[in-house]
Amino acid sequence: MFALLPFAAAAATMGALAFTTKSAQPRAAAAVAPLTVTSKPTDWRAPGVAVAVGGFAGSGARVLLRADGHVVASTTAGKLGRYSLRFAPRAAGRLKLTVQSAGVSTPAGTLEVRPVSLDAVGDVTFGEDVGPAIAAHGGAYPWAFVGSTLRGADVTVGNLETAVSTRGIAAAKEFTFRGPPAALAPMRDVAGFDVLTLANNHTVDFGRDALLDTLKAVHAAGIRTIGAGANDLQARRPAIVEAGGLRVAFLGYSDVNPPFFTATSTSPGTAKADVTAITTDVHAALRRADVAVCFFHWGVELHPEPNSRQQQFAAACLNAGAKLVLGAHPHVLGGVAIPAPRSLVAWTLGNFVFPSGSLTGRTAILHVALGADGVRGYRLVPVRIDGFRPRLSRAAQQG
Repeated sequence: MFALLPFAAAAATMGALAFTTKSAQPRAAAAVAPLTVTSKPTDWRAPGVAVAVGGFAGSGARVLLRADGHVVASTTAGKLGRYSLRFAPRAAGRLKLTVQSAGVSTPAGTLEVRPVSLDAVGDVTFGEDVGPAIAAHGGAYPWAFVGSTLRGADVTVGNLETAVSTRGIAAAKEFTFRGPPAALAPMRDVAGFDVLTLANNHTVDFGRDALLDTLKAVHAAGIRTIGAGANDLQARRPAIVEAGGLRVAFLGYSDVNPPFFTATSTSPGTAKADVTAITTDVHAALRRADVAVCFFHWGVELHPEPNSRQQQFAAACLNAGAKLVLGAHPHVLGGVAIPAPRSLVAWTLGNFVFPSGSLTGRTAILHVALGADGVRGYRLVPVRIDGFRPRLSRAAQQG
């Protein structure tokens, strides 16, 4: 028979028992979400190009991104712990990235920051002696001495001053140039060309159908075109090339326009240099790209110094926001101007693959370093043209 305790004593005993049982249970540790990095840059970036790092941390946790120990970005993780951090490195170098939250750090990779290297050259033709030499020796023949140099740049651009077609009748002008489509593939594979301007006074030498053939052949070789198209809108359309995350827009115009060369709203041709059109085009290009480059066919043959029209067109480009202006047509190498910080104008790049003499045979490869803020440096790599084949000068080879 069980003895009954008084109510008060029983309640006290039960409370004691309950207290003892609760305190005997171990306390659960507070859950801490692990800090992870699920996305990070895997290649190099140009200065000023944004870099993104993302992953998961604790819900609502403060997350820091450090580059070589310095905080470069911060954010608060979302309810599910997701975070995203962005920063734009300005200086070249190698940066060790880490993510930090709640006293915990985790690596986010090593980032190389360096300018985009752009190589620009002047006139390239397949006419006169060049075409027969290519037929005899192959399409790589013109590029034997400079191909590896041009191919080493991130972006390479030049002026293709020739029709590439077997159709058409030569225009009634003193010089007409054309060559075979087979000459184009080595421009990409051997010399590394990314963009060619067709805005000049020779791409329509054999008519509009031949120009359309030229566009098709250049594109088939894996090279983009500027300055010509099936109509004026297409001729003014930019080619946008990305390297190191930097989007570079190229535009081409000609101020040397034989009859029937200029594109219209209904007919193929080249893009005419016009201040209003240039301003509109550069503004539109910079809505899609970080840097704009304008390539002109302008000036007076054998005159390296710019005239007032060249200065007017260059100013239109720069005032609209372009950072680099390139020129061709005079067949001689001209000077380089720096009209404002982070901008550059090369008035005439001279000949390149082009039959040349003593005056026109001295030329250069313009090597430009680009960041999101424009031109960060340049140098002219001296070149001598041997017949029609460019060859690095001895000083350039030693350098």
